[in-house]
Amino acid sequence: MLKDVRHIHFLGICGTAMGAVAAALRQRGFVVSGSDENVYPPMSTFLEEKGVVLSHGYRPENIPADAELIVVGNAIRRGNPEVEAVLNRKLYYLSLPEVLKEFFLRGRHNLVVTGTHGKTTTTSLLAWILDCAGMEPGYMIGGIPKNLGQGCCLRDSKHFVIEGDEYDTAFFDKRSKFVHYLPELVIVNNLEFDHADIFDNLDAIKLSFRRLLNIVPTNGMVLLNGDDANCVEVSKTCPAPMVEVGFSPNCGNQIRRVSYSPRGSTFTLFETEFTTSLTGEYNVRNSAMAVAAAHFYGVPLDAIQKAVASFQGVSRRQEMRGETRGIKIIDDFGHHPTAIRETLTGMRHQYPGARLWAIFEPRSNTTRRAIFQQQLPDALGVADGVILAKVAKIEQIAENERLNPAKVVETIAARGKFAFYEPEVNQIIARLKPLAQSGDVVVIFSNGGFEGIHARLLKEL
Repeated sequence: MLKDVRHIHFLGICGTAMGAVAAALRQRGFVVSGSDENVYPPMSTFLEEKGVVLSHGYRPENIPADAELIVVGNAIRRGNPEVEAVLNRKLYYLSLPEVLKEFFLRGRHNLVVTGTHGKTTTTSLLAWILDCAGMEPGYMIGGIPKNLGQGCCLRDSKHFVIEGDEYDTAFFDKRSKFVHYLPELVIVNNLEFDHADIFDNLDAIKLSFRRLLNIVPTNGMVLLNGDDANCVEVSKTCPAPMVEVGFSPNCGNQIRRVSYSPRGSTFTLFETEFTTSLTGEYNVRNSAMAVAAAHFYGVPLDAIQKAVASFQGVSRRQEMRGETRGIKIIDDFGHHPTAIRETLTGMRHQYPGARLWAIFEPRSNTTRRAIFQQQLPDALGVADGVILAKVAKIEQIAENERLNPAKVVETIAARGKFAFYEPEVNQIIARLKPLAQSGDVVVIFSNGGFEGIHARLLKEL
């Protein structure tokens, strides 16, 4: 049916990935239109400049009569007026991962980066290495790599690097997105429980990863975290060639001679020393995975060295937002306890002797729940002082399932550290302002906008 498609209509077109794919299809000569309830710059301007027709809000009449394919975004649910019209009119519809597969991934060498943590950083670095090597890869990344300047590039190329999200595909397809990506090489960085809104337990997540590894071809490759028992477990029935990457002696690609400094990290792999501005053990592993993947595709080690050394990181991953009165404000996307702990540990290497503050907004579908009630104090407690904000959209969570931020703070305070629960941003700023001193480092953890706390805090300090 796809060979007859000329007009494509997107539901939820202003999402970052949806908008990028819509624009790329428009550039390929398709007629593209779309609807969204949030139509505003810069995405709306970007799409309109490409010749995409946008509709504000969802109405059945938004769907053009001649649209042969409807792309349904992950955020779209039953009850949406356009979804109901699509189903009633028996129109042909696909999810965004399926569209990626059919229009951009089929017939290519697809490098899929997965895992609970580090996907965005590893995908960004891998795309940068291949780009520096002149391979001109296409890529789809859930963040903005500073070297590349954009998270999505859908050019015609033999190689496509894509962040493989385990989240579900669409309301009509509850499989993980990454099973649609026709992988030739798969990286599995780590595996923990997350996404409590769609997975019941860790075993359900493991099943998704087994499904992914089961479709890697025999001429492909799986690069696995050999230090992670969950990763090793899901790989036992994998039919594709597999190499373990990690610090332990049993790993085929063993990371050796690791050192950390305020300037970054150094490690050895393939008897070659690599230097990166990224800090901490997790970022060394992320870098090693990208190095091993590029090596599999024949990129010379000296070229990989240069690319790794010049990699500037990803926006909202340990990103310096400013400094005032000698107090540094750092933005980080971390929301899982492991990511928070590893980021703070990396900050210890980068700013030795500094007093660390962690400000955390429980916002993800997992951290808003009590699932990590016991783990969060240990993770946040790596800092010298902790401030927790209110749980975002707490009314969406059943009362007996909610995270109790006051208890998290109480546990940390009992260990002799500064710890406060301040629900609102203005209260957080008021609490920190008299306590912060020159030389302090404040790390703000949120996977949302957090009401512009970074700029507001810099201004108040």
